[in-house]
Amino acid sequence: MPIDYRKRAMSASLLIAGLMLIGKVFAAYLTGSVAILSDALESIIHIGATSVAAFSLWYSRLPADRDHPYGHGKIAYFSAGLEGAFILVASLSIFTSSIRAWIFGQELGNLSTGLTIIVILALVNLLLGLYLIRIGRRENSLVLLANGQHAISDMITSSGVVLGIFLVWATGLTWLDPLVGILIGINVLVMAWSLMRRAYDGLMERADPQQTERIRDILRKAVKDNVLVDWHQLRHRIVDTDLWIEVHLLMASDQTLRAAHHAVTKLEDEIRVLFPGRTVRITTHLEPADHELDHPPGHPDHRQEDEIF
Repeated sequence: MPIDYRKRAMSASLLIAGLMLIGKVFAAYLTGSVAILSDALESIIHIGATSVAAFSLWYSRLPADRDHPYGHGKIAYFSAGLEGAFILVASLSIFTSSIRAWIFGQELGNLSTGLTIIVILALVNLLLGLYLIRIGRRENSLVLLANGQHAISDMITSSGVVLGIFLVWATGLTWLDPLVGILIGINVLVMAWSLMRRAYDGLMERADPQQTERIRDILRKAVKDNVLVDWHQLRHRIVDTDLWIEVHLLMASDQTLRAAHHAVTKLEDEIRVLFPGRTVRITTHLEPADHELDHPPGHPDHRQEDEIF
């Protein structure tokens, strides 16, 4: 039975997120540091986001059915967007706690112990984030990539906390702790925007220019090699790990259907090779080169190099 690396990675993420929260709450209790407390608040958000990501990972792998002919992979973008929203809430909580501590002041203690705990947790989060991103890229899983970026964001937050505690420890200036908290909030806010923007692009089916150009290169080569006369109406979309491609191909008017089908099948195989790790589903509509004679005025029968269609 093949190993489900995505499920294994998500299970590890959930387990470590829980341990992170326990460790950070304990460190915040020991030190009274608002920066550590802010970091712990972000970990609470991380657990919620990881739980949603785990559900999305399971749901996205359900097979296509009558009501969802393209499968259920779009939920990955909802998951990434929701994770971005969770991170946004965490950044606002960090800002609030840091500003309050700056205005009213705070008492800090046991800084060496708190510093040690946070350093260990930051290293664990770094390893987790790199692991999730590696598996996410290999498996073409946006859910794992988003969760990995969240873990890296958490690591950066913890690194900022370490810096803040060290500065307070070295200088005795307690206002440096909430200042670091504010800087952490800014970093987390940027991460939230990045994830939400990526989710928006996916839901709106924004075409990847690099993918478009790679497909065009194969089609141009096919025209040059006289495999086909031309093409138009090129469109593609990504649904989780699946890449769906549609294109109209103009074939020589005197070519038999069998010969055209054989040539196009080889062309489709060449396109699939361009996207390892993805299930590439191609729909081609074959037309004779003089097809415009059979279509009414206004039919999009001319390909523009600077357009997708």
